[in-house]
Amino acid sequence: MDEPGGVESLYPFLYSGGSDVEAVLEQVRRSTEAKAEEIVQLREQVAARDGERLEACARAVADSFTAGGQLLAFGNGGSSTDAQDLAGTFLHPGGGARSLPALSLTADIAVVTALSNDIGFDVVYARQIAAFGRPGDVAVGLSTSGNSANLIRAFEEAARIGMVTVGLAGYDGGRMAEVDTIEHLFVVPSSSVHRIQEAQTSIYHVLWELVQHELGARGRAAGAGL
Repeated sequence: MDEPGGVESLYPFLYSGGSDVEAVLEQVRRSTEAKAEEIVQLREQVAARDGERLEACARAVADSFTAGGQLLAFGNGGSSTDAQDLAGTFLHPGGGARSLPALSLTADIAVVTALSNDIGFDVVYARQIAAFGRPGDVAVGLSTSGNSANLIRAFEEAARIGMVTVGLAGYDGGRMAEVDTIEHLFVVPSSSVHRIQEAQTSIYHVLWELVQHELGARGRAAGAGL
């Protein structure tokens, strides 16, 4: 999805027709600083608004892992890459952090294309959740628009099973903000796909850190006999 106004509005210095290298470099510098300032402000806004809700979500996810649950992540396009990053972060965090069972439903291209070809793209995640999901597992869906039909179907199936449902959306949340199947929904209030995805990356990495902290605290409490 393109930004409003197209590429020229994002990088006007590329279309100015000028040949002054120093002037172009100065415009590049200002553009970079403006984008960096925008994402910092957006992350701060999300943290101030959703910090307590993120902590509650982390406790629910930690409950799932403590009970032997797993995390299933999914999304389309760039969000599919983020879903794979999310799953990889939980499964193989490195640095001595606890490895947690997580799977990206976007990773098996044979399954995704078979379901898309034989049934329809709107079921590519719902069918996998029906096969892999168990009560108490965690379903995390990422979308910039919040309107992806296959995510809505996936959350419906996850809620039917009794999974913990977590959604990340942008703009005003789209259809994801209208359904009652997403227990923990985090909306990045921006119309820029790039800023939305950058902020969503921060959200799920913070969620991972909070889950690790929660599980660590529980482990220390159990070791102390509390």
